[in-house]
Amino acid sequence: MSSPAERYAAARRRSAHPALADFAADLGFSLDPFQVEACEALDEGAGVLVCAPTGAGKTVVGEFAVHKALAAGRKAFYTTPIKALSNQKYADLVQRYGAAKVGLLTGDNAINGDAPVVVMTTEVLRNMLYAESPALAGLGYVVMDEVHYLADRFRGAVWEEVIIHLPPSVTLVSLSATVSNAEEFADWLVTVRGHTKVVVSEVRPIPLWQHMLVGNRVFDLFSLRPAAHAAEQGDDPRRRSTRERGASVVDPELVRFVREQERRLDTWGGGGGGGRRREGFDQRPRYRPPPRPDVIERLDRAGLLPAITFVFSRNGCDAAVDQCLRAGLRLTDEHERAEIAAIVDERTGSLPEQDLHVLGFWEWREGLMAGIAAHHAGLVPAFKEAVEECFVRGLVKAVFATETLALGINMPARTVVLERLVKWNGEAHVDVTPGEYTQLTGRAGRRGIDVEGHAVVVWGPGLDPSVVAGLASTRTYPLRSSFRPSYNMAVNLVGSFGRTRTRELLASSFAQFQADRSVVGLARSAARHERDAEQFAAEMATEGGDVAGYVRLRRQISDREKELSRDSQAKRRLEAAEALAALRPGDVIRVPSGRRQGLAVVLDPGVSDGGLDGDGEARPLVVTEDKWAGRLGPVDFPTPVTALARVRVPRNFNHRSPHARRDLAATLRNARVENDLGARRVKHRSAAADDPVLDDLRRALRAHPVHALPDREERVRAADRWLRAVSEAETLHRRMTERTGSLARQFDRTCDVLEELGYLVPEVAPAGSPPDSPADPPLVTDEGRRLGRIWSEADLLVAECLRSGAWRGLTPAELAAVVSTVVFEARRETPGQPAVPAGKVSGAIAEMRRIRSRLLEVEVSAGVPPTRDLDLGFAWAAYRWADGQDLDRVLAGAEQAGTELSGGDFVRWARQLLDLLDQLGKGADDGVAATARAAVPKVRRGVVAVAAGG
Repeated sequence: MSSPAERYAAARRRSAHPALADFAADLGFSLDPFQVEACEALDEGAGVLVCAPTGAGKTVVGEFAVHKALAAGRKAFYTTPIKALSNQKYADLVQRYGAAKVGLLTGDNAINGDAPVVVMTTEVLRNMLYAESPALAGLGYVVMDEVHYLADRFRGAVWEEVIIHLPPSVTLVSLSATVSNAEEFADWLVTVRGHTKVVVSEVRPIPLWQHMLVGNRVFDLFSLRPAAHAAEQGDDPRRRSTRERGASVVDPELVRFVREQERRLDTWGGGGGGGRRREGFDQRPRYRPPPRPDVIERLDRAGLLPAITFVFSRNGCDAAVDQCLRAGLRLTDEHERAEIAAIVDERTGSLPEQDLHVLGFWEWREGLMAGIAAHHAGLVPAFKEAVEECFVRGLVKAVFATETLALGINMPARTVVLERLVKWNGEAHVDVTPGEYTQLTGRAGRRGIDVEGHAVVVWGPGLDPSVVAGLASTRTYPLRSSFRPSYNMAVNLVGSFGRTRTRELLASSFAQFQADRSVVGLARSAARHERDAEQFAAEMATEGGDVAGYVRLRRQISDREKELSRDSQAKRRLEAAEALAALRPGDVIRVPSGRRQGLAVVLDPGVSDGGLDGDGEARPLVVTEDKWAGRLGPVDFPTPVTALARVRVPRNFNHRSPHARRDLAATLRNARVENDLGARRVKHRSAAADDPVLDDLRRALRAHPVHALPDREERVRAADRWLRAVSEAETLHRRMTERTGSLARQFDRTCDVLEELGYLVPEVAPAGSPPDSPADPPLVTDEGRRLGRIWSEADLLVAECLRSGAWRGLTPAELAAVVSTVVFEARRETPGQPAVPAGKVSGAIAEMRRIRSRLLEVEVSAGVPPTRDLDLGFAWAAYRWADGQDLDRVLAGAEQAGTELSGGDFVRWARQLLDLLDQLGKGADDGVAATARAAVPKVRRGVVAVAAGG
């Protein structure tokens, strides 16, 4: 029971905040202190920023804003970053307030958009603000869930645009994961939105135990002794903030056991080849991670299911489910299996029968019925939604997921398992960051169900427990703005506010706010370097000569030597590039260095019609004698290469076929290859030996008075330090200048491109006005207004294609193919260019490339980041699908054309394509608009229509 003082305080709060008391009475649970603090601030008229861990209950504050809006007869918009979250929140609010009062607006769905409460993606609200939609009338509250998405480099600018442009009468509720600079973000919100209360909670509502699984033993990551001592003091370290938990001690028994495993593997050579072979033993024990079925069974015996295992690989997730099924693992009873079957039928009943086999439906269903499932972007939405519903209802006990599951979807578990702490980010394998670790493990512990959550990291060779402890103990990531003016944003802002007012708006962005704040730190650093320079200047001073001048001569000599060396290397690279450009298909060459060193046969020299490839370098496609196929680059050819022989390459040779590679490699090994040892080995005389400029500098150095000083080197060291300090100070001052007004300069450069291409009319001061008077706002041309209705990463390229007529005269299927090239982005780079449909599609893509090339020249000249290149990997799939072909043929055809697509990949990119086609149907010229409108239903069919909700 609460104390009399606590009951009195609660009574006073109820009288002071009756709306909150009414709201809380229907919740069925007591509010946490941070929720009370945020709701009371909201009730008092302030905007709020709430930063709290995953699962802490931040959304309650947003729901209170909805409650207040309805009580006052005003509107509330609830925004989320992704459609799945919008759908989830829509269902929650409908359950609370009824379908008549709640609407949903996403790219796929429009339900009851005039309702007093509307859930939407953030992009929808941004578009409404630019269009001055009548739906904004009466808007009282906007909830921005997952507001930390403004750090997203692709879509983050949308959040800042909304925050800046919302009318002052709207109260903003910002909900964020815990970030380390919440106060800085709140300070910015105050500058653009007025009074804003920041509420930060780092306390997890459900305690979290951190573990490591080493072999078949599970250890607590942190020593239990500090925890036991803390418990005596009434404190639970599992609830403490990550910052406070950093003081915890890694369990010594865990450290000892890990070291023992490392020694054993090193002794036997099982830790990656660094050990030694024991005399008389042919077989050495090698490290193998614990089998996934064993891990799940161990968790099951310990009562730690349901569990989410993060694998960081789609194929790995699917393989894990398959391993568990082959091991005979079954986690459901007869009643649970009946419930799962009903959910599967409901979620997938609309999928076309002929697509089920292609999507691996029966294998997926078998795993689900056993209580085991994968969750990743390769699954079609119907499959993912069924997994999510089964998991939330406690029917699926083990999910193997990629990190995308951690992004907002409400799927908490009792336990989270991390198989590795390294993931592929699309470009390289990188370590999991503390912020990512916190977000992933934050799934552990279901509020109202579990008394504690558990995070388990699977140990592997080279993984130090202290590294895991560091991830678990580091306060989460800082929020960094990714805002920059896009072409679409520029024409919309200029059209609405004019150029001068737009600069002011950009200056109020979080990006500029952070840049300006950083200038303070840069100024302090610059002052420190200037003080150091004064000290070093005194140390180098001498009556024997100009030490600074002497040091500069030395640096000139060093710089000249480096320049000559670079020139020599560049000459050798050019010779090597010219030799590559002379190769023909069928030439046998010797790769001189790199991982593919040895003989290879050239399939494609890698030279386009206009010369070398886009980066100015030949990248030949080859098959090596060990049956590898792929493109080689300049790094593999530091010296020129010549054809040693020729072999016949079969017509239509498919380098992706293992059988074809094997046959060609055998032909290569049997070819008579000329002995090329010593070929093209030219002894290059050092350029520095014959350089007259270098000779003059060296003579001047020897004749300098300082050269003869007995303490010359001591003075020179002081002068070196002086030059470094002066250079650092100058660099910092340049950076300060760049950051002050940096967004305005980016905006001006963006406008320069738009003016040159005719989307904006150049701003001109009124006749007779003083030279420094503000100019009239520049007008947006008709083409510019059309650009303002194109929401795409390649917005200007799309607008240029429309203006040039590159897409006229195409059929709906052909238009879908060419438009896909500005939407699709391959998950990984593949050798060679994917095939595209011949005829009009190929011609339109060629014209698009010419348009982008011209656009690139303008962008480079203006200093604007270049528009993304075309990606042809989805063209065949888009064409075949819009042409009415079956899903199995579409996916098989995409693979033949050079792109591997899962069912989920196909649906996701088809939905992106639909979005842009829909925009073209509303904003393009009559001919293209009509074709785009005709293409929409041809793409929105079958599995895509089910995913799009219609």
